[in-house]
Amino acid sequence: MATLELTADNLDSTIQDNEIVIIDFWADWCQPCKSFAPTFEAASETHGDIAFAKCDTEAEQVVAAQFGIRSIPTVAIFRDQILLFLQGGALPESALEDVIAQVRALDMNEVRKKVAEQQTQEAGNQA
Repeated sequence: MATLELTADNLDSTIQDNEIVIIDFWADWCQPCKSFAPTFEAASETHGDIAFAKCDTEAEQVVAAQFGIRSIPTVAIFRDQILLFLQGGALPESALEDVIAQVRALDMNEVRKKVAEQQTQEAGNQA
């Protein structure tokens, strides 16, 4: 699967309509982003069942702000609409493959349980 361009208009549908979404936040002037691009593209070809999206932080400043992007490249990974990974820096191919394997191996019922517990705890702290 080729990468898709992530925009404010398709952000929600991209996350909602795909089990796993990997986002590369980048900019044209960023040399590390350009170095990471072939690794990201190769992973998109290897993992056809995953949605790989690229978000140009210059063109999509609102989306970048929603994610709190402070450095690029930054990689974000969602599974079942839950943000599981958000890390700045160009990942080597082996590290990207490792994190994809870890995301695939997660027990999402356990993840949802932990998210619910955390939300309950935060709500109790605000009361």
